[in-house]
Amino acid sequence: MTVTQSEPPEPGAATHRRHTAKWVAGVTLVAGAALVALLATRPPQTVTEVDTPLVGQSAPSISGPTLGGGTFNLSSWRGRWVVVNFFASWCPPCQQEQPELVAFAYGHRSPGSAGLVGVVFDDSASTARSFMASTGATWPAVVDGGGQIALDYGVRGPPETFIVAPDGTVVAHFDGPMTDTSLDYWLSRAQGGHR
Repeated sequence: MTVTQSEPPEPGAATHRRHTAKWVAGVTLVAGAALVALLATRPPQTVTEVDTPLVGQSAPSISGPTLGGGTFNLSSWRGRWVVVNFFASWCPPCQQEQPELVAFAYGHRSPGSAGLVGVVFDDSASTARSFMASTGATWPAVVDGGGQIALDYGVRGPPETFIVAPDGTVVAHFDGPMTDTSLDYWLSRAQGGHR
């Protein structure tokens, strides 16, 4: 039986492999840190900002009876930031979004904070009322029985959300379920760009 000896490793080969491994690990670490920084500073991707002719224009009127039995008029909130959310109880993305809106409303409950108003989209008042109550929602929700408010805002289907500046100007429009974090991000961005 013949025994074959393998050639001895080249001098410095092990050192070269260790150096290469450290270099690859360093590059991977830097790339990972860059990715984390990118993800932390970009807007949340649960929604799409929609280009609409309403941006830069006065917000269409929102007034009428609320699910809580009162009345609401958007003009009475002039002077504060307002988030307008079109929703329906039958809409799965609205169901996903609702706890996030509850968190947002809770975080902005102090006087002078942004207000939140819902507009019922193609839904019965009783079903929408039960939906709001089941999630602990306390903000006003306007009944849009004839669909005129949705028509005025160009809403095609819920959820759609608008940010209205204190002067009554629409500054942003979003399609898809918002999160508490995304609302805060976009509201802060709107506040920074609107003087």
